[in-house]
Amino acid sequence: MINWEPSNFKLETGTVWIFPERGSWATHTPKYRGNFSPYVPRNLILRYSKKGDMILDQFAGGGTTLIEAKLLGRNIIGVDVNIQALALCRSSTNFEYKNSSKVYLRRGDARNLNFIPDEKIDFICTHPPYADAIKYSKDIVEDISLLDYKSFLKEMEKVAKESYRVLKKGKYCAILMGDIRKNGNVIPLGFEVMNIFKNVGFINKEIIIKEQYNCKSTDYWIKKSFERNFLLLEHEYLFVFRK
Repeated sequence: MINWEPSNFKLETGTVWIFPERGSWATHTPKYRGNFSPYVPRNLILRYSKKGDMILDQFAGGGTTLIEAKLLGRNIIGVDVNIQALALCRSSTNFEYKNSSKVYLRRGDARNLNFIPDEKIDFICTHPPYADAIKYSKDIVEDISLLDYKSFLKEMEKVAKESYRVLKKGKYCAILMGDIRKNGNVIPLGFEVMNIFKNVGFINKEIIIKEQYNCKSTDYWIKKSFERNFLLLEHEYLFVFRK
């Protein structure tokens, strides 16, 4: 029997979020590499949107945000450049629940959402790749996870501009972003992305620290951290912007 709701959910009230249990209700699965805990979009959707709103996730990936939107009675547009990801989204959102909200899937590029009119979206909730930390395809031209971090940041400016265009005035855009390490040194990708979104017109509403849990490669990197003398990156930034 499927549990459609989390049994121990509590709306977060502070700026440090810790979810030791990833969350396995409804059709959620950890199989899509790099996807985030469903506790994250559940908190964001409940706080920054209302039933019947239109939400956008332009990096739909494994469909975590889409599932939560449908469970919570919000309509959502899920966009991804990868048709395999969209197939997974279609499968994971193919359920009936106690509301009539809709999930719209579209193969598209987050840098060019020309199929969405200006100021159509009530809330953006998304989880972009962290530059090339995880490559989500081998040869999809539009896949920005194949870019080095400098090229990635340049393209994220286009993502930020499109996000600003499609979002209604006074509404919110939430993005989960982490830092990366190159040649032993930390690259503050999170704050770089934050500044890009601020520069296109967004205002910081919140900066939330999310602690990372349950990474499959943690044991490997603990060993490497001693060998090479570096600290593990155990946090991500959840930026909530207002237009």
